[in-house]
Amino acid sequence: MSVDPQFPPADSTRSGPLDPVEPAPVDTGAGKPVPENAVHFTRAAALWSALIVGFLVLIVLLIFIAQNTASGTFHFLGWSWSMQLGVALLAAAVLGGLVTTLAGIVRIVQLRRAAKKNYKAALR
Repeated sequence: MSVDPQFPPADSTRSGPLDPVEPAPVDTGAGKPVPENAVHFTRAAALWSALIVGFLVLIVLLIFIAQNTASGTFHFLGWSWSMQLGVALLAAAVLGGLVTTLAGIVRIVQLRRAAKKNYKAALR
């Protein structure tokens, strides 16, 4: 067995850092140390998870629309039109999501303005 001069053998009496080949374990507080090279949840992983869930929801919606092909007549503010029930429910869901998104955007803008105002006041 040959010893690499760059990495001397680990000595149990040495009080210095661990062998450079193995990273020091990180204590998670749960009693088990997690190795330094543990895979962490990233934004890319979240994006892929969201895409998979989105495609599954899309497949379920397409099946719903394909199974609800009966037409219905809809009336709104004097207008009248005929549309498939599945498509009408999907349109209602999309419009509801858009209304919710707009309300969220308004709230985010309000919070950003307040945070910017407080940040400027703190600098004075």
